[in-house]
Amino acid sequence: MAINAYGENVATAVSQTTTKTTNKEDGNPKGVLGKDDFMKLLLVELQYQDPTSPMDSEKILSQTSQLATLESADNTNTALEKLAASLSNSQQFGTIAAIGKTADLGSDAVAHEKGSSTTFEVYFQTGVEQGTVAIKNSDGDIVQTLDVGTNPSGVYQFTWDGSDTNGNSADSGIYHVSASFTDDSGTTRETRVGAYPIESVRFDQGSTLVKLGSKYVPLENIKEIY
Repeated sequence: MAINAYGENVATAVSQTTTKTTNKEDGNPKGVLGKDDFMKLLLVELQYQDPTSPMDSEKILSQTSQLATLESADNTNTALEKLAASLSNSQQFGTIAAIGKTADLGSDAVAHEKGSSTTFEVYFQTGVEQGTVAIKNSDGDIVQTLDVGTNPSGVYQFTWDGSDTNGNSADSGIYHVSASFTDDSGTTRETRVGAYPIESVRFDQGSTLVKLGSKYVPLENIKEIY
């Protein structure tokens, strides 16, 4: 199983289908009794007890103690849920401090489908005087190269028409993209697909998404931030 440049699992260059399921909510699907239910049972038991043979006081104390224990456990669970929600919010907003840093998704792979073009983005941390993007197959052989041009630092989008160096259409599969370039000071540098500056952070239905290039990526897909 391969991972593409945005941390998504890809086997071949095919579309993924999302299946949605609808859950039916019941009032009490498991028949769980709460502390209020136990209190009602105790009151009913006291109401209908035999006057000539009343309930043992020790039994009442025992049931009352169990009720208090149940209520205490319920309050503890509620407090833990609130604490977990608070910690989650703190972690989410702590991600804002990563804006401006570089996120590495741990992969330089792109998925390509034969007969079509493939678009990807590469981040150049400095200005570029000249350079070349290399597209390699799984064996490490260069399939095609693209000219970088002369540009300031930033994220740039490239489109590979799907042809190899011989002009043939490359097979469907996973390809790896890297770039070698000379910066404006004459120093040779390297970069690759999969490492981008964090431009912004978005919170959506409990999930933390960070903007890398032109895409928003789930925080859990990021392998390293530096």
